[in-house]
Amino acid sequence: MSTAILTGQPVPGSSIEGDLRSLGFDVRVAVDAADAERLVAEAPCEQRVALVDARFVGHVHALRLGLTDPRFPLAAVPGAVTAQPEGRVTLTRALARDNSAGGGTALAVDSLPDRIVTALADEGAEVYRPELGSLVAAVPADPQARNEARQAVADVDDEAVRLKSAVKSRDGFFTTHFISPYSRYLARWCARRGLTPNQVTTASLITALIAAACAATGTRGGFVAAGVLLIASFVLDCTDGQLARYSLQYSTLGAWLDATFDRAKEYAYYAGLALGAARGGDDVWALALGAMILQTCRHVVDFSFNEANHDATANTSPTAALSDKLDSVGWTVWVRRMIVLPIGERWAMIAVLTAATTPRITFYALLIGCAFAATYTTAGRVLRSLTRKAQRTDRAAQALADLADNGPLAGVLTRVARAPLGAPFLVALAGTVVLAVALFSGVTWAPVAGAVVYAIAAAQALYRPLKGALDWLVPPLFRAAEYGTVLILAATADVNGALPAAFGLVAAVAYHHYDTVYRIRGNAGAPPAWLVRAIGGHEGRTLLVTVLAALLTASQFTVALTVLAVAVALLVLVESIRFWVSAGAPAVHDEGEPA
Repeated sequence: MSTAILTGQPVPGSSIEGDLRSLGFDVRVAVDAADAERLVAEAPCEQRVALVDARFVGHVHALRLGLTDPRFPLAAVPGAVTAQPEGRVTLTRALARDNSAGGGTALAVDSLPDRIVTALADEGAEVYRPELGSLVAAVPADPQARNEARQAVADVDDEAVRLKSAVKSRDGFFTTHFISPYSRYLARWCARRGLTPNQVTTASLITALIAAACAATGTRGGFVAAGVLLIASFVLDCTDGQLARYSLQYSTLGAWLDATFDRAKEYAYYAGLALGAARGGDDVWALALGAMILQTCRHVVDFSFNEANHDATANTSPTAALSDKLDSVGWTVWVRRMIVLPIGERWAMIAVLTAATTPRITFYALLIGCAFAATYTTAGRVLRSLTRKAQRTDRAAQALADLADNGPLAGVLTRVARAPLGAPFLVALAGTVVLAVALFSGVTWAPVAGAVVYAIAAAQALYRPLKGALDWLVPPLFRAAEYGTVLILAATADVNGALPAAFGLVAAVAYHHYDTVYRIRGNAGAPPAWLVRAIGGHEGRTLLVTVLAALLTASQFTVALTVLAVAVALLVLVESIRFWVSAGAPAVHDEGEPA
């Protein structure tokens, strides 16, 4: 249980004590500032502690937002401030300074929590202040102001605001208009029954896996059931985030589950469709793998561009200005969100086509839609990059280098190189083109030579910091090169099992790359160097796959891909689980909707 310390003059008839207890606080009363400092020191060090002015008037949800969000060490709303264990020292220091400066004499007229917040800000401490909107949080100075504040509280429905704020402020058209209007009530239903977001997330995964199993039957009834279950899984996928926001149940484990399960569900469903098609005599594994590659590369474009520019200076361009103007025209906002085929629209399309058509048609539509969306978004970002005069930071350059996923082979080549061959993006592009030409040449050992050139290009591309206008395209190029190599060589093998094995290998490597993204987003850095060395880096895996394809028969190559997929999956999953359930993992929750 957390501890809340009431300070200041008590107000007869105030509900503040009951409100704090309803939020899980053990309430203590301080007679003055020195007593408040003593009570803070006596509170168990592993607990959250809050200082609340006894004259506080406001909505319970305003207190909930300000005092119970687990993501922030220090947080405040008018009349209240809280510290988690990691922020207790800072709070205690501010209290001590306030007392030594004689602040205790002002306790009866001033708000001690507000004075402490000001002291924390002067010290440079980061204090989270939630956006309250129409919610009320105030410390009235006189009876008239108190009556006005109470009337303002009565005029705003606390629960309605809480439900509305449970929904993402920016979502896709399908999600906003066809899912969120009722999923928010499902989230509240779950909260009132003690369910956690992690449980709902797991239910969404299980539902999606059942949908994939239904699709794998290859029957019309199975396809219809798969489509229905896929939509049900998406409803639960929206509900888990809304439940987290509704009840402020954020956690590191939940961050990991939320970050990875969406992709796991979608790609498992692709595999189910491919298995179902195979039962009907149609081999669409190449299409399934192509869809996974395209979707993953789209996300890498998103991640790389955002990481390159989120803290850039002079980050403006005519293209961005035009985008802002279009956003001011209401209908264009929804059109632009829909044409990038975000997860809601994409899953709805997949579900409907699965139920009504065949897996091949579903994959064709998916590939065409995703290719158009990828072209639209990438072209816009390239134009922005070429027209803006942004100065990228060292942190952004390091994030791009981590996303590039260079391994030990590139490291050796970098050390023996004497000078960079050219701009990082152009070097990476040249290496990718050489590899592509070698893969399509039809000569047995040409892909190996192409992979060697590609490894040299990978080393050269990261010879200097990735701060050029288009250097954020380096990681997506590497993803497309590595995944495409596996796809082309598996398809060329032309033997049963090669493409499913390739699908498994790309899925395992893609998981590693998504894991890298979410660690960087949480300011936790890239995965440990030993893991990158153990799985070879993108250039090492690419060269290994080309060598295996040249040395082995088609059947042996299939077995080798399978073994490699299992080995990579085990390594990255064990390390990822170890990290995301550790105490140092960041509670990252994505408030935007990835494409």
